Amino acid sequence: MTKIIDFHTHAFPDAIAAGAIASLEKSGNIKAFLNGTIANLLQAMDQAEIETSVICSIATRPQQFQPILDWSLAIRSPRIIPFPSIHPADPEIQSRLQQIHELGFKGIKLHPYYQDFFLDDQALAPLYQQAAELRLLVVVHTGYDIAYPRIRRADPQRILNVIRQFPTLQLVTTHLGGWEEWDDVNAKLIGKPIYMEISFALDFLEQDYIKKMLLSHPQEYILFGSDSPWADQQTSLNMLRKLNLPPEVFSAITRENGARLLDL
Repeated sequence: MTKIIDFHTHAFPDAIAAGAIASLEKSGNIKAFLNGTIANLLQAMDQAEIETSVICSIATRPQQFQPILDWSLAIRSPRIIPFPSIHPADPEIQSRLQQIHELGFKGIKLHPYYQDFFLDDQALAPLYQQAAELRLLVVVHTGYDIAYPRIRRADPQRILNVIRQFPTLQLVTTHLGGWEEWDDVNAKLIGKPIYMEISFALDFLEQDYIKKMLLSHPQEYILFGSDSPWADQQTSLNMLRKLNLPPEVFSAITRENGARLLDL
């Protein structure tokens, strides 16, 4: 098996997977490729020859922190690396981050739309500061979201604002720095030392455009991600291969950068 890392996937506990997938399909007007379970994800990983997937959970209420943490502990394995989630309105953010760190998790996932915040809101400063001090990765949805009105909650300028205030924060921006805000990404983020995961960008941009973006960005800051089950892992990999990137760049994107960030 090749040692490919998918840095952006989703799954749910078996008992709620069917309902969660159906609800998200309806709200986003999108069809899932998988049924939302870990078992189905592992099957897809085997078919695509993906060694490891990062599971990005989203706490839509503060009360979801503990159930998500408990499930993340239960599913953690050499092939499944869960990132728990903290809701920005949680009054216990600092103790939550400490707990996540002490349990050995590598990072957390935030989503400005599902959690109702703006990326550079000063209310999140304590979270960013402590995550930076604990060396926790913060994977955050950036750009617009397919299921929400087009309010700029996580646009490239807000990303820059956060990075400038917290230069040691390991912020991982999804969807190539901002879903459907790629001209702005090109103007403001490309070329800067900002981590970008590439899910839901390969199939929305012309090949020449995205290839130029990837080759213009520091290769050690790009990560492969599919956003499974909302995209097919094998198809996402095939689209990346079709760009005919230099082998060292392809290897950095699909394995080396993720392995370094995850201490694999």
